[in-house]
Amino acid sequence: MAKISKAACIGGGVIGAGWAARLLLNGIDVALYDPDPQACRKVGEVMDGARRAYEKMAPDGLPAEGRITYPATIAEAVADADLIQESVPERLDLKHKVLAEIDAHARPDALIGSSTSGIKPTDMATALKRPERLVVAHPFNPVYLLPLVEIVGGENTGAEAIANAKELYASIGMKPVVIRKEIEAFVGDRLLEAVWREALWLIKDGVTTVEELDDIMRYSFGLRWAQMGLFQTYRVAGGEAGMRHFMEQFGPCLSWPWTKLMDVPEFNDELVDLIVTQSDEQTGDLSIRDLERIRDDNLVAMMDALSRQNGGAGWGAGALQKDYVAKLAARAKEKTP
Repeated sequence: MAKISKAACIGGGVIGAGWAARLLLNGIDVALYDPDPQACRKVGEVMDGARRAYEKMAPDGLPAEGRITYPATIAEAVADADLIQESVPERLDLKHKVLAEIDAHARPDALIGSSTSGIKPTDMATALKRPERLVVAHPFNPVYLLPLVEIVGGENTGAEAIANAKELYASIGMKPVVIRKEIEAFVGDRLLEAVWREALWLIKDGVTTVEELDDIMRYSFGLRWAQMGLFQTYRVAGGEAGMRHFMEQFGPCLSWPWTKLMDVPEFNDELVDLIVTQSDEQTGDLSIRDLERIRDDNLVAMMDALSRQNGGAGWGAGALQKDYVAKLAARAKEKTP
């Protein structure tokens, strides 16, 4: 299997820092470039949370943590890197500028993965002289715990780059899913966008509040989705007759006026203020770091519980976590005294 000996992270925001944490906790050295003078502090705080989560998740040990450096230029950061993860803000002009610089200084055989949540790789690749080695590698926050990464190739992406990406990301405990067609926002964010639009209408129209909507999700179908996804959940809902019965029973609902998904509420100051106020009330005195710790503890506990299902073989994300934790423990034994 392909192996990452050194990685570069370009951009140290929430996603870039999450990538750095996952790589470092797998024992991989990371060179992180971000022009923000606070980047070292911000990444350090994310690392503190990631270490805490991994100590809970992997009690049998972790490999020796990789070394992080903060080079002054992109050129210095990408030198000798096997994997380069770009996580700069979602502006195509900025992506072009950064990716062109990465392409100019990276090794010819280095894989370039973009963390973009919606821009097509073909549109980004116009800035590269070697577009065949660019893939979208779209993760979900927190990157160091959530295993999914959507792999998307563009018109000029090589089959070798796709295969290499699957191996490299799997080697650090992730679940790579190759998206079959290149579309904006890929699959995960398209699903999230649909829920987000409907949620905005429900809040705007006064049907429910931010906290009530979150409770409806986390006390019901959120738990089902966490371990079985959408279609397998509905197959079970069809009873002994299975998915066909479910489709026949609930299919007619699609023509009923149950949704406003084809319409979008005006995103004005009034709507923003309403949601921000309700969100502040929901959160109370908890800081962002408090919420991150609570989130991480919940994710570790849920995946740990799933790892013991299915006769001990694990189920869904729990099966992947079981294998990942075993690999981390094996690497821990490789530590030199």
